[in-house]
Amino acid sequence: MLETVQLIDPRTGRVRGSSAVARDAQVAAATRAGRRALTGWRALTPRERSRRLDRLAGLIEEHAAEYVALECAGTGKPEHEAAGEVEQTADLFRFYAWAARTRSAPAAGGLVAGHESWVRWEPLGVVGVVVPWNYPLLMAAWRCAPALAAGNTVVAKPAETTPDSLLLFAAHAGEALGEAVAQTLPGDRESGRLLVAGDVDMVAFTGSARAGADVAARAGTKRVSLELGGNSPVVILPDAPDDTWEQLARATTYNAGQSCAVPARVITLGVNYETVVDRLGEAMRRRAAGRDFGPLNNPDQAARYDRIVAASSAKVTVTGELALEDGESGGHWRPARILADLPDDDPAVVEEVFGPLLTVQSAPSVEDAIALANGVPQALAASVWTRDLEAGLDLAGRLNAGEAWLNCHLVQTAELPHGGRGASGHGTDLSTLALHEYQRPKTITARVTTPWSG
Repeated sequence: MLETVQLIDPRTGRVRGSSAVARDAQVAAATRAGRRALTGWRALTPRERSRRLDRLAGLIEEHAAEYVALECAGTGKPEHEAAGEVEQTADLFRFYAWAARTRSAPAAGGLVAGHESWVRWEPLGVVGVVVPWNYPLLMAAWRCAPALAAGNTVVAKPAETTPDSLLLFAAHAGEALGEAVAQTLPGDRESGRLLVAGDVDMVAFTGSARAGADVAARAGTKRVSLELGGNSPVVILPDAPDDTWEQLARATTYNAGQSCAVPARVITLGVNYETVVDRLGEAMRRRAAGRDFGPLNNPDQAARYDRIVAASSAKVTVTGELALEDGESGGHWRPARILADLPDDDPAVVEEVFGPLLTVQSAPSVEDAIALANGVPQALAASVWTRDLEAGLDLAGRLNAGEAWLNCHLVQTAELPHGGRGASGHGTDLSTLALHEYQRPKTITARVTTPWSG
């Protein structure tokens, strides 16, 4: 009998259903089906793959309300957040439907006398996609859309707590793309480990640094693409725009701060420190959990958040409100919070909190601020806030991050690449550059002149 796991509503803490848990037999069956489907999928012309991906985008749009309800049930996020993410998911598949027809120009020409050469970009095969619970559908789209556009088939393993929307996605993918071209394999961590070690040609993983290291070890010689979270610095100069505080408060509490690129560590100059703490505190107090943002996703994440906050030696704490409805008191709700006047090695600074929390640090100079910003192992995203465009662009370029913003944060689009450095992993999500994550080059050289035989 197939093993199951209980699903909990993070808004209430109550059981909301159950989900199957894949083990060896189910993993093996899914990868076999994906390999059978690969022959036909990779043989399609780019135009035909494009048409099918576009149809999948259309199905997501047609059933947007269902996807939103499933995302809210699994994650607890407000409807407006889930609706925006479903819209982004459909847009990603439309973008990669177009990208499937815009291959990189191959290297060719007389590189060797009497010969012509070509470079073919070929799919890797079956891609195992393991995605986290913070953006179940959207993170799957970040990985699956370019992999499919490049000619691969995919087996996606959602987080244990959030299988809902990806099960619907698999049904729509079967209708639009063909049987087993894109599958969903629900389960727990062991299910993911089995998929990583199974008969897949590549693993695309989004999650924690610790789990990423385990994935890399289990994958062996397979190609691995890792997005392992962040601990994003925010450098605020004294001439920051007037809307800095509100913008950062909104970005920090989006998805209850459960985003790899969320603002995390505010760093400002000493002369501006008290102003920053006061203004950010006012903005964060106005963001109410239950009204403006949702709960943390699961008991483990809530306990981890509480441990980091309890271990902090911050002398200044600013806490926002809880605006809960009846029945929500048992959920994993945490208020917006600022921790200030704390040491640079405080747990809330050096660990990725992954919640609606900002730390505030003071630096004596801009150079010191950059050193603090670049002083943690993670290097995924960052932002700079100043009215001085020249200074802002210079600082953004000096921050160790795969993506840096000026006077904004969390602004992303399908056309722009996203990826980490250092402990934040490696690889590229989004943009046409992501296609090469899921392809490998093959050089073909032909002799075109017959040597003189004398």
